[in-house]
Amino acid sequence: MKQRPKILLADDEPDVLEMYRELLSQLPSQPEIHTTNSGAKALALLESEPFRVFICDLKMPKMDGLQVLAAVRRRFPQLRTVVLTSVVDEQYRSRAYAIGVDMYWQKPGAEQEIKLFLDCMESLLGHEPGTGFRGVQSKSLVDILQLECLAQSSVVLRITNGPLSGRIWITGGEVVDAETDGLEGEEAFVRILSWKSGSFETLPAEPGRKRTIFKPYNALLLETAQALDESRHPADEAAPANAVKPTPIAAVAQLEDVEFVVAARAAGTPGIESRGAENPEAKARWAQAALERFGGLGDQLAAGPLQQLEALGLQCHVGLARAGDTHLAVGWRVRLPAEAVAERTRKAAALWQL
Repeated sequence: MKQRPKILLADDEPDVLEMYRELLSQLPSQPEIHTTNSGAKALALLESEPFRVFICDLKMPKMDGLQVLAAVRRRFPQLRTVVLTSVVDEQYRSRAYAIGVDMYWQKPGAEQEIKLFLDCMESLLGHEPGTGFRGVQSKSLVDILQLECLAQSSVVLRITNGPLSGRIWITGGEVVDAETDGLEGEEAFVRILSWKSGSFETLPAEPGRKRTIFKPYNALLLETAQALDESRHPADEAAPANAVKPTPIAAVAQLEDVEFVVAARAAGTPGIESRGAENPEAKARWAQAALERFGGLGDQLAAGPLQQLEALGLQCHVGLARAGDTHLAVGWRVRLPAEAVAERTRKAAALWQL
């Protein structure tokens, strides 16, 4: 019978311990959850029996979290370590990663943040000690980048793919530089993301790293996906009539000023595709609900079938449209005027149905 993995959670607040005991008990691996309210007791428990993951708050009496984690890293180098804190301080984050923690999480509140946290914990539990690098082994590189950027981390990711090796620098949740095989900046970033497999290692932050990449990470990921699509299907006027065409989502993502694309089948039909989107499932639910709600309003007013909606925001604009049996949500850069958002959303819907 396979032994259940064990998690040790250290926090001096009883309510927090109970809440996270309940959350972590929902993980598919069904771990044994042990709790303690002090750093000294945590070290004693770690000495007494094997644990897979140690989750520690930063602010605790007598021994603070960083002191505990430093001791843990020295005594138990194979143990996965996670900071779970309400402290919003980049110095704490940098010091924690410098010690060698696997993940630094501000205590999640929103549903999607909790889901990401639980996904990460399950990934750490599923990775056997001593079989490779620390970090999220079951995720793709894009997943890892999004997780680190959403958590506003400052880390260096070292990626290996056979004989190839590369690094991506993240500072305060933004990708600032990359290098591999003599390439630097965005060119290196695209090359690294073209690797279909590899191993990931989280290294301490390098706050003094010179910035060569200035685009927001979501735009960077989207443009990289576009570049990889184009490299797989290069434009060629002399191409035969039966040449492979870009997928609908790739065609929409290649439109100028696109920040993200989310496509969801009509209600009751599974299937979501996305490019460059944070929390695509939530965006898909919102797009479906908005189109259904306003579609019903159009029927009540006898205004005819709803074609599309535009929402103008401070960080980006969003166009919603029906494209056959698909509900389409496209994020546009905020510099676009309302008329351009409407026009380009129409074009996106048309491209989807080609």
